[in-house]
Amino acid sequence: MAYSFAEKKRIRKNFGRRPEVLEVPNLLQMQLDSYRRFLQADVQAERRDDVGLQAAFRSVFPIQSSTGAAALEFVDYRLGRSPFDVKDCQVRGMTYAAPLRARVRLVIYDKAGKNRAVKDVREQEVYMGEIPLMTDTGTFVINGTERVIVSQLHRSPGVFFTHDKGKTHSSGKVLFSARIIPYRGSWLDFEFDPKDLVYVRIDRRRKIPATVLLRALGYSVEEILGLFFESDTLRVAGDQLTLDLIPERLRNQQLTFDLVDADGKVIAPAGKRISARHTKQLEAAGTKQLSVPYEYAYGKILAKDVIDASSGEILAEANAVLDEELLNTLREAGVNELSVLYVNDVDRGAYVSDTLRVDHTTGRQDALVEIYHIMRPGEPPTRDAAETLFQNLFFSSDLYDLSAVGRMKFNRGVGRAETTGSGVLTPDDIVAVLRRLIDIKNGQGIVDDGDHLGNRRVRCVGEMIENQFRIGLVRVDRAVRERLSFAESEGLMPQDLINAKPVSAVIKEFFGSSQLSQFMDQVNPLSEVTHKRRISALGPGGLTRERAGFEVRDVHATHYGRVCPIETPEGPNIGLINSLAVFARANEYGFLETPYRVVRDAKVTDEVVYMSALDEPEYVIAQASTQLGPDGSLTEDLVSCRHGNEFTMTTPDQVQFMDVSPRQIVSVA
Repeated sequence: MAYSFAEKKRIRKNFGRRPEVLEVPNLLQMQLDSYRRFLQADVQAERRDDVGLQAAFRSVFPIQSSTGAAALEFVDYRLGRSPFDVKDCQVRGMTYAAPLRARVRLVIYDKAGKNRAVKDVREQEVYMGEIPLMTDTGTFVINGTERVIVSQLHRSPGVFFTHDKGKTHSSGKVLFSARIIPYRGSWLDFEFDPKDLVYVRIDRRRKIPATVLLRALGYSVEEILGLFFESDTLRVAGDQLTLDLIPERLRNQQLTFDLVDADGKVIAPAGKRISARHTKQLEAAGTKQLSVPYEYAYGKILAKDVIDASSGEILAEANAVLDEELLNTLREAGVNELSVLYVNDVDRGAYVSDTLRVDHTTGRQDALVEIYHIMRPGEPPTRDAAETLFQNLFFSSDLYDLSAVGRMKFNRGVGRAETTGSGVLTPDDIVAVLRRLIDIKNGQGIVDDGDHLGNRRVRCVGEMIENQFRIGLVRVDRAVRERLSFAESEGLMPQDLINAKPVSAVIKEFFGSSQLSQFMDQVNPLSEVTHKRRISALGPGGLTRERAGFEVRDVHATHYGRVCPIETPEGPNIGLINSLAVFARANEYGFLETPYRVVRDAKVTDEVVYMSALDEPEYVIAQASTQLGPDGSLTEDLVSCRHGNEFTMTTPDQVQFMDVSPRQIVSVA
């Protein structure tokens, strides 16, 4: 029997027609859990997970001096007790906060020898400012007033494939693009232009051919073509060429000669378009090679450099287009085998090959300089500076981080099975994104929906304050670096090096004046709960009221059971500020999940599974109002279900899950 949360004596009677399967969860759990994970105050120092405060400290420390003679290492931190309780703070107009102390170790190295020997170690606890504490009701008391930090719904890091719906160019041509969004670091955009060339932008700056980026990664023209194209082999045989045949590749081509199989039988006369029937006949006859006239090779693109066997001279470079003159030159030089790219106008566009022709860089060094000119216009590039800048853009863990969510979304986006991996990009990642973009352009694959709740995640209190704390620590880092070089000569202790003012200032500013730190709505207890369960798309790193269009504000199929489709303000904020649904919760990655009952063999069980919007489309899910027999079996002939964001009628044996409660789709208020 269910009892009320507030008073354990009072029984909660349910007057509904069907029994409750799942109790309504603690409505403030998301806020409380998020902040508890951030502080990890009741966890022993050595057992703390790499999240929250611990992650912020670990990402900034150890701090090395410029000479390498001294380093400041982080050991652990502890939170003190607040001198006043919540009531006192409200009466006195104070902030309910606890002092944060970090144990830091200053290590001084002896630089005289070749290998660095530790000369001196000084360990000390350093005061790092006050951290506001959350009350049991999920609020903060700042300067005597109760405030709530509203959760933010923002674009998840990862890779996204979209198109402009034909709005960019006057011809109405649909231009596809891909964007890699990290948790922190530079954005990387790939886009097609109206001439079907692929370009890349770094941090939304001037666009350059995408092959410049590939060259900067160290790929040669031959390797670039090898990554994006399959090749055909042509052999010189007297006054004709023979083609190593893969019958499927002839499909939809219109040949200027009779298509003959291995037995000399004409399968398709000249001028007829090759169909699937013709290719099947070729396969059945076991035709491995096809004699083709020289004209067949005109206009084909070389996949590899053609090298003179005797002199080692390059006769024709990869990506050169074959014509009569070039072909005759190659024949005279005694070349008897050519590798050409397999391209067509239907589903194998020569986009990368065409892009290489407009790319004026010749090698890696050229490409690095080109990227340097875009990122640092007006500065003269040096070899080292260009190399360092490029490495720091996407391959340095200090300046670039996809985060665990970003890596998971990235791998899903490019079709990999594993969900974990490095926080920085690799050359393989960049190639995988380009391949997927070209596949989508070729008509294989679909673009992403930016308003799908599998592409938007919730940032809770803990995560927002962790980001602010990290910003404060980075400012401390700069100041510490300057002083570290004098640490030995002046006999400084860690306390003399670290000034905690920037950290306190950043946190104070966040709680005092951030757009998401709001004065709590205290009209009645219900409005308090509603305020704490609010989810806003506005705020730092989110949308702005003026820029948000209709699509973002609209109700989406994935809102079902996660975000309330009804409760949103009227006026300019409509659809940008939402409320969490009754049973919804955020998973480890920050995506919203909703519970469903498992259905086995047309029988509903009491087993409950939480599902995010990413996993939901593949299942058939019945409504909560479905008629059930006394043993939990589905009694109707056809059941109203959701499958892949559509409503359908399905037979009971195909149903896999069922809604937990009819009030699953609405919010508390």
